[in-house]
Amino acid sequence: MNSAFVTPTASLDDPFYYLTNFRFVLTWVGERHADLLSVDERDFIDQFERLPRESQALLVRMVMRKGELFRLSKLRYAEIGDSADAMAPLIALGWVDSDPVINIDELFKQLRLAELRQVLAEEIRAAGLGASSAKSVLFETLASQPIASKPLCQWWPDATDPIMRLQRMETCDRLRLMFFGNLRQDWAEFVLTALGLQRFETVPFTLQSRAFQARHEVDAYLALHRLRERLDAGELPTELCREVPPRSDNRWLDTRRARLLLQLGRDAERRGESALALGLYAEADSSEARIRQLRLLERQGEHQAAFRLATQALESHPNETEHQALARLLPRLRRRLKLPPEPSATEPPHERWNLPLPGPQGVERAVVEAMSEREAPVCYVENSLLTGLFGLLCWSAIFAPLPGAFFHPFHNGPADLYHDDFVARRREAFNACLAHLENGSYCEVIRATWREKVGLASPFVHWAIVDETLVELALTCIPAEHLRRCFERLLEDLKANRAGLPDLIQFLPNAPAGEPRYRMIEVKGPGDRLQDNQRRWLTFFHRHAMPVAVCYVRWADNGEPGV
Repeated sequence: MNSAFVTPTASLDDPFYYLTNFRFVLTWVGERHADLLSVDERDFIDQFERLPRESQALLVRMVMRKGELFRLSKLRYAEIGDSADAMAPLIALGWVDSDPVINIDELFKQLRLAELRQVLAEEIRAAGLGASSAKSVLFETLASQPIASKPLCQWWPDATDPIMRLQRMETCDRLRLMFFGNLRQDWAEFVLTALGLQRFETVPFTLQSRAFQARHEVDAYLALHRLRERLDAGELPTELCREVPPRSDNRWLDTRRARLLLQLGRDAERRGESALALGLYAEADSSEARIRQLRLLERQGEHQAAFRLATQALESHPNETEHQALARLLPRLRRRLKLPPEPSATEPPHERWNLPLPGPQGVERAVVEAMSEREAPVCYVENSLLTGLFGLLCWSAIFAPLPGAFFHPFHNGPADLYHDDFVARRREAFNACLAHLENGSYCEVIRATWREKVGLASPFVHWAIVDETLVELALTCIPAEHLRRCFERLLEDLKANRAGLPDLIQFLPNAPAGEPRYRMIEVKGPGDRLQDNQRRWLTFFHRHAMPVAVCYVRWADNGEPGV
């Protein structure tokens, strides 16, 4: 049975708006993920509903704040009233520990300087520190000493303001993960939506549309997430790599696993653990990991092994990014192995101009002001115009309600946007959208989509730049054939090809018949060089005779910039 996402409409005028949002998530997860919940998690949802409203609200307030430790005096909310009364049922359930064991680091985070001086007076004297030492000095000295963790009542027997530890954060994180399908999004999504600061497309869905199909997939996601946190905190890749979950049938999770292996490999390489890094790159088996593996083999002098792997990669039809890296690597390896060179590709030509520009400012803005004319305006668009027109024309394909694409009300775009099979799953829908370029109806489709969808979150349309005026200029000046070729290239690799487009575009609506009515301009300031993704787009534009130039900005002799 199909329905549509209905974003919860808790009014921010309601002091318990955050509780309404939390209940919405619990209901959503309880209805759509019941088979993925443990007995303990189902009990949590049931018991939460039986709590007094003030206790529910206090729990949610803690869940939505940072960390798990709270001083009771800091949990003051007018709508809740007495925090101690609201806390009592949470303590009785074991959801909050009223006297947790805390370490020296946590003690410093929870107590004020005057309190620390009182609580740690003996330790401060023993360390030879003065009573007026700054908090940072006290921490640097005492945190390095073997001071045992203990409850606050032992740290400070006379304490009157207890420290509480929330015990159900892990449960709430798991429920949030099942709702959003990631841990990047949080409860702020509800508030931003209620404020009107973000709006989302309404997409039909089925009850089976969800991020995870089995509990072990949730476990694997959390394991990968925690390992990345530990890596960022400084733990060694030699230890963490042993805990990486095995590959699964879930391609999305395998992509996350490959990213973690890549990060572990990079950290191992920085630490000089080359053998470990090579093994991690090989196991990751991603485009970036293969290139890093090859470069490391080259630096180690393993030229024959690197050449063999690079040749295999080239024969496996790599994406443009990997192909470009291989095109640089293979000639070096051929020289090392004394093999005959392959023909090299020529660099696309670059036009250069020398125009006076006004005083110091951003080079792109300076070029816009110098070159823009009433009848030939120059606009700063970078990666927004062509991708925006693509997003408008192909809106229906991008937001097609396929299984696994949308499963909560706050999607900026489909969850499988960068999966290998994203386009293949929607090939007919994309073909139908691109057909409008063939029959001439694309202008009206793009205009209609802009009017109907303006302001809705989209992975391709940056509304602040792609306004109605820019859209009209683009539709007037850029031929449908050029749009088609650009859109087809985007579809070849959406993640890589959406970046690297020229900074500016100049519209020439009054150009003589047969001449281009626009030109794209990549701007490079002094000392700046073309990036690889920009080179790939320039090569593409020249291959298809699409007007493009590179503008190298220099500083004029009088100290003003010139191009």
